[in-house]
Amino acid sequence: MKLSDFFKENPKVALAFSGGVDSTYLLYAAKQYAEDVIAYYVKSDFQPQFELADAKSVAKLLDVNMKIIELDHFINPDVINNGSDRCYYCKLMIFSTIINQAEIDGYPVLLDGTNASDDSAERPGMRALTELKIKSPLRECGLTKSDIRKLSAEAGLPTANKPAYSCLATRIPQGMKITKEKLQATEKAEIFLFNLGFNNFRIRHLGDFAQIQLAANEFALFFEQREIILKELKKYYPKILLDLESRN
Repeated sequence: MKLSDFFKENPKVALAFSGGVDSTYLLYAAKQYAEDVIAYYVKSDFQPQFELADAKSVAKLLDVNMKIIELDHFINPDVINNGSDRCYYCKLMIFSTIINQAEIDGYPVLLDGTNASDDSAERPGMRALTELKIKSPLRECGLTKSDIRKLSAEAGLPTANKPAYSCLATRIPQGMKITKEKLQATEKAEIFLFNLGFNNFRIRHLGDFAQIQLAANEFALFFEQREIILKELKKYYPKILLDLESRN
């Protein structure tokens, strides 16, 4: 199936939109082929502010109506207790909220940006998508991550080379309770590294420690900026560790 065929069958759709590579390309395709599309962005403490800014920018570029829904994950102990199914409960919460708003707005079909490269065994949140009957056109059409980046570049989309960025809660080890303070520390620290020129990295919250994980080509930049990084990150963490194994 092609995306054009999917939107012939589903002409009026809502999209759970993050502003990332996949959902941006899907929004672009929906704008091209669907009769009516609306985007929903869920704003919470789990998402950094720059993602909302990126999503607004893309929606404006594509001339698509985007609604912002605010969500408080901290009312759900299944999420903040951070067990093995945290992602499932989080996705269930997010997509149920979007479905309710989309139904109010008159949109019967909700889409998400899951692609053919996403492994359901590694993504427990995908179980929530199945249970809620969310459609994933990129996956249904067999489009992989590399396909989507290539097509995004051909379409001139600004997200073609945008690095993957998972939610802030993924920086907190399973079993450690999620707090606003931990999420805020992660966001501030990672934004600082982004502004120094790092792209492919994570800062893991290990109790009183921050563990920095870098791509192989970013170690040199780290050691050039070591003192600056330590000074800034010690505002949020008592101890800073560097993982000597590189990220893929």
